[in-house]
Amino acid sequence: MTKLSVGKQLFWGTLLLFLAFAIMFIVFQQQREKQFKIDVLNLHLQDYNYRLYDKAHGLKTDEKIIDRFIQTNPIQHIRVTMIDADGNVFYDNCRKDYENFSNHLNRKEVREAIKSGTGFDIRRESNTLGGMFFYTATFFPKDNIVIRTALPYDNNLVHSLQADQHYIWFALLTMTFLSIMLYRFIRRLDINITKLNIFAQRADHGESLETEDLAQFPDDELGEISESIIKIYKRLQKTKEEQNELKRQLTQNVAHELKTPVASIQGYLETIIDNKDMDGSKREQFLERCYAQSKRLTNLLRDISTLNRLDDATEMFEFEKVDINSIISQIEKETALEMERRHMTIKMSIPENIVVTGSPGMIYSIFRNLTDNAIAYAGNGTTITISAHKDNDGPWHFTYADNGVGVDHQHIARLFERFYRVDKGRSRKIGGTGLGLAIVKNAVILHGGSISATNITTGGLRFDFTLGS
Repeated sequence: MTKLSVGKQLFWGTLLLFLAFAIMFIVFQQQREKQFKIDVLNLHLQDYNYRLYDKAHGLKTDEKIIDRFIQTNPIQHIRVTMIDADGNVFYDNCRKDYENFSNHLNRKEVREAIKSGTGFDIRRESNTLGGMFFYTATFFPKDNIVIRTALPYDNNLVHSLQADQHYIWFALLTMTFLSIMLYRFIRRLDINITKLNIFAQRADHGESLETEDLAQFPDDELGEISESIIKIYKRLQKTKEEQNELKRQLTQNVAHELKTPVASIQGYLETIIDNKDMDGSKREQFLERCYAQSKRLTNLLRDISTLNRLDDATEMFEFEKVDINSIISQIEKETALEMERRHMTIKMSIPENIVVTGSPGMIYSIFRNLTDNAIAYAGNGTTITISAHKDNDGPWHFTYADNGVGVDHQHIARLFERFYRVDKGRSRKIGGTGLGLAIVKNAVILHGGSISATNITTGGLRFDFTLGS
């Protein structure tokens, strides 16, 4: 058995509710209009009774006066009966032997009239004339009489009391119009839901979304939302694919970077093992090279671990107040020997007591990696300049520059990529991991800042970055 779609279920459910409402409305309106016509007829006959009473005042009024009133105020087939408070009939225009009539006190309309002033009975068979009649009675307490008028409940009266059928046609036309509008709306909704269902199934099974049945949605808000959902999913898929590609490339790069020091260490150790009579100085030289490669391997693993934490575990970093001046002074002391060997100097142009909120280790990594990068690539005899300023309550703006050789323009955009090297041979020779500037960028982002690199026109490389206050 084919299962109805959500849109069709909604359409038929709503249509049935419309139909139920329409039927209840028609039945209610028919009863209401019929009751209204009954009330109008009753009021009309009540008015007739009052006018007759005004004309034929008194309990024993001359019958000729009553007959004359009935003749001069004709209502076709009307029957007029006058009854005293004890239920005895003392006049009836349809039969003159009313003295033989039974007591009318038990008649519904008469009983109600004596009790509340007026009464009527919609359809009751007459015991004296036979046939069905519509009765209306009015009680006049001044003379203790009841004037009752009646009309035969024939086809003419039935027709006059029927509800007008025009509103039924109006209700049916309205229902038809609403059903068409409902169908058009729900059809659009059903198309969107069906397409989204196809999209969900294809996405769940990893199938292609570039199909004709997902090409065009209805031109409405639901269609726009559906298209947006698919576009967002496609972007996420594309981003995921790009991330997977980056991870694949990163894995390859890591494997390649690890392979070099491991192979070197293995080669030196195999040489030492295979040459047990190796000269002591030669053995010492090989062991020193093994140690250098192991240090390079340790630094590489450390930097990879740092980047992984910056990518996937930022919540592990605890933020506190960090004194920037103290960190730069510490780095100056740690690199003093290397700076002196290369005849390099650091020029400070920052205010005293710069304090930011952040991770001490990561802020240290920012300035240490920039310094190591300048020492490695700026060139001998160069000057490193560090400056900082702050705009009101905004973040601190830092500039880290050197007047060295700089880099070619085509390398600028890729300086912060992982394992990207401007001079691969020289970088590996001096022990660089290719991750220093990537760590700098991610550490700056961790602190809500941004960083950029530019060549200085007079020579050298400049880094501009911000750190939160």
